[in-house]
Amino acid sequence: MDEAVLERMRAVQQHRGPDERGLWTGGHVGFGFNRLAIIDLASGHQPMTNEDGSVCLVFNGEIYNFRDLRRELADRGRPFRTQSDTEVILRAWEQWGEDCVERLRGMFAFVLWDRNSQTLFGARDRLGIKPLYYWAGADSFAFASELKALLACDWIPRRLDPVALEEYLRRRYVIGPRTILRDVRKLPPGHCFTLRNGELHIRRYWRLPPAPPRGINETEAIEEFRALMDETVRIHLIADVPLGAFLSGGLDSSSIVGWMTRLGVNPVQTFSIGYDSPESELAYARRVAEHFHTDHHELRLTPAHFRDLLPKIVWHMDEPVADEACVPLLYLAEFARRKVTVVLSGEGADELFGGYQFNYARNMAWERWRAIPGVIQAAEVASRLPSSRIRRRATVLKTPLEQRYQGVSMAFSPEEAQRLLLDAPAAKSSSVEDAYRQCNGRDALSRMLFVDTATWLPDDLLTKADRMTMAASLELRVPFLDHKVVEFAWSLPSSLKIRGETAKYLLKKAVHPMLPEEIIYREKKGFPVPLNAWLRNELAEFSRDALLSRGGAGDFLNRSELERLLDSHQQRDHTQQLLALLVFDQWVRLFEPS
Repeated sequence: MDEAVLERMRAVQQHRGPDERGLWTGGHVGFGFNRLAIIDLASGHQPMTNEDGSVCLVFNGEIYNFRDLRRELADRGRPFRTQSDTEVILRAWEQWGEDCVERLRGMFAFVLWDRNSQTLFGARDRLGIKPLYYWAGADSFAFASELKALLACDWIPRRLDPVALEEYLRRRYVIGPRTILRDVRKLPPGHCFTLRNGELHIRRYWRLPPAPPRGINETEAIEEFRALMDETVRIHLIADVPLGAFLSGGLDSSSIVGWMTRLGVNPVQTFSIGYDSPESELAYARRVAEHFHTDHHELRLTPAHFRDLLPKIVWHMDEPVADEACVPLLYLAEFARRKVTVVLSGEGADELFGGYQFNYARNMAWERWRAIPGVIQAAEVASRLPSSRIRRRATVLKTPLEQRYQGVSMAFSPEEAQRLLLDAPAAKSSSVEDAYRQCNGRDALSRMLFVDTATWLPDDLLTKADRMTMAASLELRVPFLDHKVVEFAWSLPSSLKIRGETAKYLLKKAVHPMLPEEIIYREKKGFPVPLNAWLRNELAEFSRDALLSRGGAGDFLNRSELERLLDSHQQRDHTQQLLALLVFDQWVRLFEPS
């Protein structure tokens, strides 16, 4: 094991843990670690070994049930030297082997080496909150939390994957286990790997419950959900460092702040970001902060922030992810880190309870029409009529859900992506189709939620959340994505998720006693950024210079198509397409793929 390579890998992602650093080598195996100290600050150093050095572990994340597991393992005779959750994983491996991962409740990516069995074992949490990249060569294996750390190994090639690029242009992110590089993979959520005798085996240890929804009435569901969230948020508050919450003023983050206050955090430190434009949600965040008497902090952004921060964002994201919310999120994380080390946030509620109402409700309506006898045949006829409006609607109506709904985030159509690519791939990604196959037999809303939970959630939303907060050495916790909450939500009938015009019906009913009504029932905005106007005005010249200059996106994409889009944006809205191109352009310049 070359310690110089190991040190390079560790150093390039030191932002993930500035408090301590550590290296360990054992013959042909080596681990490096950067620690962000959250629990048991005095000990819990990593890499962590057992008494005789036969097992060594590196672990990123938090195990929220570590105290219960510690008691159980101690009762079984396992010794403990620290109060850390890291040691609980190590002792759990000694006790249960590979099955230990099924007992962990939390967000995690960990890898351990067992000298006695000559086994390298790694696992990623059930929803993909924490990342784990790997490269498997003929005679070596490397892993890291971030892609850039792998690329510190100069023998790992930087060959761009044309299938992944085509998928990125269509979706604005790349669905795992594929990455933007042909030779690097992401361990999927809910999976673990074993490397023994040169053989790599990957298995799934958790999946969303396949059973149909259980019979439960609204009152029972609300009571069960409130009790579950009380327990979940309580264990997410365990920390030996200052803790706060991101507060957008929307339902999800406001609910988390409400639960934190209800459980005795007083005052909650809350952090919000906005703009001097209509998209800003600062007034709503301020209303929630006043309601719960939080210690509230605000920050405002300008177009210059986007231009200046784009290279830094792309570097920290590792892969091209064209999500404009990265900009406010990184600034917000850096802002919050001045006061706290851990923040809670509301990610995941939309995918569990049907929050993207426009997407979901519209497609559910199309499915109801398609169920009427003879409608599909009539749509087939109508799709050939002269009226373009009728033709468009008929075409949508005759298209099955699996083709019509491809996920939350879309940029270019398949045809547009093909025109952009200089070398269009022969194969196509089947990631979304695979997700649909896993949820056959469920109703339309459940299938859409499953697709978004399996694709968009880990590979866009949680990737963004992890990278932007860890870039600021800030730990983000997401109570809605505790796997027990996810399993509860997945067991509910769809009528408790979207009812009539009300999205996230159960969540709104459950938090009604806690939150002001104008927060519960206001229109969802997400993490809005006024990028459309910026790209037409303050950022128009920046966009043109970036996309049409040498050495960036134009090395892989059709320059005439790039120029056409830039010109057309003054008349038609191409915000999401231009953002995808700008992010890819910066990624090419920073990571220099071949």
